[in-house]
Amino acid sequence: MENLSATLLNLSLLGYVVGAVAGLVFLRAERLANLFTFGCASLAALCGVVSCVVALATGAAGANQSFELLPSLIPYVRFAARLDPLSAFFGLIVSLVAFALSVYSLGYARGFYGRKNVGVLGTFYNALLLATTLVFVADNIWLFLIAWEIMALTAYCLVSFEHEQPEARDAGVLYFIMSHIDAGCIILGFLLLFQASGDYSFASLHGVGATMSPGKRDAAFVLFLIGFGIKAGIVPFHIWLPAAHPVAPSNVSALMSGVIIKTGIYGLTRVCFDFLPATAGPPLWWGVTVLTAGTISAVLGVLYALMEHDLKRLLAYHSIENIGIILMGLGAALIFLHTGHPLLATLGLIAGLYHTINHASFKGLLFLGAGAVLHATHTRNMEEMGGLIKRMPQTAFFFLVGAVAISALPPLNGFVSEWLTYQALLQGFGTTDSLMRLIFPLSGAMLALTGALAAACFVKAFGITFLAQPRSEHARHAHEVAPSMLFGMAVLTLACVVLGLFPTQFIQLLDPVTQQLTGQQLSTQVSLANGLVLASLTENTGTVSTLGLVLMLVCLLPIPFGLWLVFARHSKTRRGPTWDCGQRGLTPQMEYTATGFSKPIRMIFKALFRPRRDVQREYDFSPRFATKLRFESHVEEVFERRMYRPARILILRASRRIRALQAGSIHAYLLYIFVTLLLLLLFAL
Repeated sequence: MENLSATLLNLSLLGYVVGAVAGLVFLRAERLANLFTFGCASLAALCGVVSCVVALATGAAGANQSFELLPSLIPYVRFAARLDPLSAFFGLIVSLVAFALSVYSLGYARGFYGRKNVGVLGTFYNALLLATTLVFVADNIWLFLIAWEIMALTAYCLVSFEHEQPEARDAGVLYFIMSHIDAGCIILGFLLLFQASGDYSFASLHGVGATMSPGKRDAAFVLFLIGFGIKAGIVPFHIWLPAAHPVAPSNVSALMSGVIIKTGIYGLTRVCFDFLPATAGPPLWWGVTVLTAGTISAVLGVLYALMEHDLKRLLAYHSIENIGIILMGLGAALIFLHTGHPLLATLGLIAGLYHTINHASFKGLLFLGAGAVLHATHTRNMEEMGGLIKRMPQTAFFFLVGAVAISALPPLNGFVSEWLTYQALLQGFGTTDSLMRLIFPLSGAMLALTGALAAACFVKAFGITFLAQPRSEHARHAHEVAPSMLFGMAVLTLACVVLGLFPTQFIQLLDPVTQQLTGQQLSTQVSLANGLVLASLTENTGTVSTLGLVLMLVCLLPIPFGLWLVFARHSKTRRGPTWDCGQRGLTPQMEYTATGFSKPIRMIFKALFRPRRDVQREYDFSPRFATKLRFESHVEEVFERRMYRPARILILRASRRIRALQAGSIHAYLLYIFVTLLLLLLFAL
C-alpha cells in the first residue's frame, strides 16, 4: 500500500505538470486549453484523493519513508517527498477541493472565451495546485521554500488575472508584498532550526526544539507564527485576504480560501507539534497566544462579514473567522500539552484539523456558488440580486447547504467540528489552578457568539441573494449554470454531508495524525454505539449523533403526511396575491436590503465599526417632498486605518530619505562596500 500511495502521488504531481504544459501548448485554442488543463487537473486531483485516503486508512503513511521526485541537480537540494500522516491529511484537503474546482472550471472558464486567455489561466491554476501539493509533501526545507515561493507567485498571477481592473492590480500587489513578508519570516525561522539540527531534512528537525535554548525556540515560534499567520489570514495580518479573494476568478477564490490559507495552518501544526516542542511540552504562552489570536480572528472576521454587501468579500471575511476557529482548537491543544493532558490536547488537535477540512469543503462550495451567481448576474453586489432561487434553483440549494454548514447547524460538518471545539474548551477549565483557566470559558463564549453571528450573516447572504424579487435586470435574466459547474458544487455538497453524518469514521482517519503529533489516538474513546454516537472524553459532558438526528427526522416525516391524508386530503387550495400592506403592488424597492439587515449589529458594535453615513436628497418643489433619496453607509476597517496606513506612510518617508544614499557615484558605492567589509571583520573578531 505504501508503494501504491507513492505511485498515485507521483501521478497526481505529473498530472498537474501536464495540465500546466497543455495550457501553454494550446494558448491559441481556448476550447482545447480548457479541456486539457482542467481535465488533467481533475484526474490529477482524483489520484491525489485516492493516494492520501489509502495512506491514512491503511497506515501506509505511518511508514514515513522519503522518496525522490526528481534527481537533484543542485547541491544540498533534494527533491524528496514524504507522505507522513500530517502530509497525507493536508494532501487529502487539497486534492478533494481541487477535484471539485477543476470539474467546475470546465464550465466556468467558458465565460472567459474571447475575453481572456484560458490557456494562461489553466497553466497558472495547475502550477498553483502543483506547488501547494509540494508544500504539503516536501521532506526538506529547500523543497518546501521553493514550493512556497512558486505557490505565492502563481497565486499572485491568478489574483491579477483580470489585471485591466484597478482593484485586481492593487489586490495582487498587496498579496505579493504580504507573501514575501511571510516568506522572510519563515526563512529566518528555518535558519534557527537548521542552526540547531545541522541538517535541512524534516526528519532531522523532528523534536529539534529540545536541543534549542529557550530564547531561540521562542524566537522561532514568533517568526513562524507571523509567517504562517500571514498566509492563514489571522488578525491583524489579514488585510490581503478580503482584497484578493473578491477580484480573483471564482474558482481561484475557492482554491485560495479552501486550500491556500490552509498552508499556514499546516505550517503552524508542523512546527508547533512536530519541530519545536521541548521534552516538557511547549511553553504556556505559546498556546495562550494562538488561542487568543484565534478568538479575536473569529469574532472580528464574522463582524466585518456582516457589514459586507459584496458576496465574495463577505465570504473572504468568513475565512478569517473560520481560521480563527481552527486556531482555537490548536491553541487549546498547545495549552493542554503544557499542562500534561495529552488526551485533551489530542481532542483539541482533532477539533482544529476536523474544522480545517470542513472549512475547505463548505467554503469552497460557497465560493463556487458565489461564482455561479456572478457568472449569471455579472455583479458581486447583493443589493442588485434577489429572486435567484426561481432562476437558479440548483445553485440556490447548494449554496443553502454551504450556508447551513458554515453556520454550524446540525447535521452538517461545521456543527461537528465546532462541537468538538466546544468540548475541548469547556473541559480545559479544570486543567490549571491559575487564573489562566478563565481563557477557556471566555473563548467558548466568543465561539458561541461567533456561531450566532455567522448564522445571522448567512440568513442575510442567502435571503438577499436568492429570495424576494430581482433588484436588477441582470438578476431578472439570470439562468442556471453549466452541468460541470453544478457537478463541482455537488461534490463539495456531498463532502459536507458525509463529514457531518459520519464523524467517528473520519476521526479514525485522523488516528495516524494524532499518533504522530501527540502520541495518542482517540477514535475508540469518542465513538459509542458502533460509531453512531460521537462522545467527549469525560462523563456527563455530552454526546451527539448527527446520523441519529437525520434518522429521527426521517421517522417523523410520515406524521404530517398522515395528518394531511386524514384531515386535509379533500380541502381546496386557493391562490391569491401576496399581502402588500394596502399598496398597489410590491416592487423591489420595498424589499429588505442587506444594509437594513445588518444595521442593528452595526449600531451595537459602533465603537468598533465607527460607522459613517452620507444621505443626499433631491426635492421637486418643497423640502417636505423628496423625489430621490441616496443613502451610503461606511464602516472603518480598524487595522487597515490605524495600523497599516501609518506604517505605509512611515515606510515611504524613510525610503525617500534612504534614496539619497543611491547618489549614482561609484566612489560612494565603493565606500559602502568597504564599510560593510570592515564591520563584518569586526563582527567576526
